[in-house]
Amino acid sequence: MSNSLLTTKRFVLRKSLIGKKQIIEVNFKDGKKVKYNHDVAFEIMSKNGLTKLPCWSKYNTYTATNNIPSILRDKKLV
Repeated sequence: MSNSLLTTKRFVLRKSLIGKKQIIEVNFKDGKKVKYNHDVAFEIMSKNGLTKLPCWSKYNTYTATNNIPSILRDKKLV
């Protein structure tokens, strides 16, 4: 799955996608589009406590419906 494109309606990080170089394009409800490399976003988020969140422990995933997390804004993600 090297550099394939996954299109979704929300920002998502999944344990099953770690290390697969997955490129994700998000089309938010307000029309905003964001493209990011899952591994780059995961690395930044994990340094800031992602793996300690209850959603990560219980579901092995993290999602955001309306925007990308603020820690990732203004970062080069692709």
